[in-house]
Amino acid sequence: MSGIRKFGLQHCDLPTSMANVAFFMKAVTLKIDERDEGTIPIIFYFLTLFCIACYLYVYVVSMIWFVFSRCPVTGDVLAALIVFSLGVASEISTVKFLYMRIHIKDVRKMVADCLDSYSKVVPGTRFSNNLLRTLREAKRRAMLFWMVIIGNGLMYVVKPLLLPGRHFMDDVVLLYGLEPMFETPNYQISFVLMGSSCVLICYLCANISAFLIIITGYVQAQMLALSEELTHLWEDAEENYRGTELEDITDDGDQNYENKDAILNDYVTVHLKDIAKSHAENINLLGQIEGTFRGAIAIEFCLLVIALIAELLGGLQNTYMEVPFALMQVGMDCLIGQRVMDAGAVFEDAVYDCKWERFNKKNMKTAMVLLLNAQRPMTISAGGVTTLSYVSFMTIIKSIYSTYTTLRSTMDEP
Repeated sequence: MSGIRKFGLQHCDLPTSMANVAFFMKAVTLKIDERDEGTIPIIFYFLTLFCIACYLYVYVVSMIWFVFSRCPVTGDVLAALIVFSLGVASEISTVKFLYMRIHIKDVRKMVADCLDSYSKVVPGTRFSNNLLRTLREAKRRAMLFWMVIIGNGLMYVVKPLLLPGRHFMDDVVLLYGLEPMFETPNYQISFVLMGSSCVLICYLCANISAFLIIITGYVQAQMLALSEELTHLWEDAEENYRGTELEDITDDGDQNYENKDAILNDYVTVHLKDIAKSHAENINLLGQIEGTFRGAIAIEFCLLVIALIAELLGGLQNTYMEVPFALMQVGMDCLIGQRVMDAGAVFEDAVYDCKWERFNKKNMKTAMVLLLNAQRPMTISAGGVTTLSYVSFMTIIKSIYSTYTTLRSTMDEP
């Protein structure tokens, strides 16, 4: 039970949250934490290969055959749109999986850098408490996304079993070489193939996105915690001065502080350098995330736009379980991008609000350099084409709807 509780919000520190994600990643043979000495059971390799084979047969081979060979003969445009939307939407998870598999060394380095950074945090301090507060929100966000995606996939697989008679997840789907689909043993074989494919798609989507939510959430948490430290920097220096007897302050007997201003600015110098160093580390970490996943996110956005347009053309009454799966992914990617941007803006405001006018010239110059770095927006982009934000989300929704209405009016013309 103690192990199960670590998956809850009571344990929201970064090492535990990352260990939670790493635990689920092992089921698809991805080891994201190189410090983990445990091995991946051999059964997971066989299960992953089996599910990948099922996916390729159902949503790649059979989809291409059905849409581009079978439907032009039968003239069933609606069925072609439904199957095409399923095939395109399903490719999002596998693209991210391939990117993580190809860049696994970069992913492990990101995880190691995050854990190294977190290991330097002193427990019980204001910085630590602020960090945990934001990490708790990030873990809640990841848990919510995980439950929605897994729940959506579970409902999609279980729904045909609850209906009378024999049904598939979508009865319009035909698998290559397994006709008639509703006859034994074709029905049982087809259902296992389609069910295994759905499990793989939803599992990959839920856990890879959860990883991105946690690691970007750590960047957000660091920036907000550093902002709080900057805002209270001068107050902390004054409090440190009040707790120190002026005549007893020496540095191995070599240096004596002669006035209050020197003591305050000495405190500010040390902590300002620490904040600047942490800020640079967060920018570097965000750059690693951007460099590793920008291509995957760009492909994901293109696929999601195509899938959503096809789903709308296929009719919401036919694709009502597919639309949340696609929209949730677009929305969550834009949400985590917006959260990082907002945290960067908060940090920039904190630099203005750190009472820099009371610093000496040396510390003023350091604050100026920190401000110049803070003015560069902290963003995550989709292949460098668009920034992940609320504005991008609304732009995508508008583009999807306008494209849908245009295509629908064309299809409705006699």
